[in-house]
Amino acid sequence: SALSFFICIVCLIKVVFLECYYYIKLQKLKTWLVSLGFGRRIGSLIHEVKVAHFHYKVATFIYLFTVATSSSCSLRSILFSSSTSLLRSNYSLPKNHLTCSPPPSSTASRFESFSVSSIGTGSTSRRLSHTRRKVLEVRSMATTAEEKKKRVEIYDLEENLAVDLAKFTADLSDKFCKERGAFTVVVSGGSLIKSLRKLVESPYADSIDWARWHFFWVDERVVPKDHDDSNYKLAYDGFLSKVPIPAGNVYAINESLSAEAAADDYETCLKHLVKTNILGVSETTGFPKFDLMLLGMGPDGHVASLFPGHGLCNENKKWVVSITDSPKPPSERITFTFPVINSSAHVALVVCGSGKAEAVQAALKKTGTVPPAGSVSAEEELVWFLDKPASSKL
Repeated sequence: SALSFFICIVCLIKVVFLECYYYIKLQKLKTWLVSLGFGRRIGSLIHEVKVAHFHYKVATFIYLFTVATSSSCSLRSILFSSSTSLLRSNYSLPKNHLTCSPPPSSTASRFESFSVSSIGTGSTSRRLSHTRRKVLEVRSMATTAEEKKKRVEIYDLEENLAVDLAKFTADLSDKFCKERGAFTVVVSGGSLIKSLRKLVESPYADSIDWARWHFFWVDERVVPKDHDDSNYKLAYDGFLSKVPIPAGNVYAINESLSAEAAADDYETCLKHLVKTNILGVSETTGFPKFDLMLLGMGPDGHVASLFPGHGLCNENKKWVVSITDSPKPPSERITFTFPVINSSAHVALVVCGSGKAEAVQAALKKTGTVPPAGSVSAEEELVWFLDKPASSKL
């Protein structure tokens, strides 16, 4: 309505200008023809054309003036209806204010009243409703997209889970080694390493291109490498000592440093690997993009060293952070942040045991307080590998 109002004003000005312009031109034409000896007949004919043209312009002027007046009213209605609706959502207005519905009685009804209010025209309400519908559709599409990237695999026996996990990992290894010439793998501690045992057996032990593997930890305890709490020791004893991954491709933390310094050192290492194109970068987030992240989950739903209610769960700038107050000993650790975890191409969450069933339910069904595991995602694929006991509450 505002646009049509201004267009009509411009047209009115143009009509007046053209009428004056053509009137002068016709007068000159008439004088010239008479001077050439065409006589009064031609002059009279031109005069009749001029009069007819003038009548047409007058009619056009009246029509445009009418439309402009109507558009002006609509414009005023739109401007005042927006402010009136906004005010009405919080305050009681005098009776002479235009309203289309009674004052809302709750927050929800106030929102509905604003979204459907209309004064002078129905186009405003339609546009507002359409915009809100589009926002909901975009949110729904985003949720649907995330769900399409996620699948849940449930196994009667943990042995079957280990077999499928090995095939899943080997297939990705083959894919990325052919595409990039390298395969970046991140592991956690806990029972995950045991679930990787099939990779060191036939046929994978001999078929995987181990020389192209680059091995990382999603979190680590700041303890010596031979300490029983060390994730490095756990992975070395159960996996690394049994496969020929080059020692230079295994990236352990510098445990001689403080937790904060060790985290900074590990992040510096990752940035160097990005510069040398061993480690990719997510085009979406700008964080490092690992090919595969293999995660376990604690009974409380924690992943890596990101525990329920801890402030580090909200870290969104750093790649690697330190934690000195871990609710689970040892207290000093380093851990990847969620933006790094969720920028991975593929993530496997491996969970076994009935003691983790409630956390699995809360993470997947989003019931109650969602644990950190419920915030895990992947850029291409997230797969939950569950045994029967862990999935018993789904």
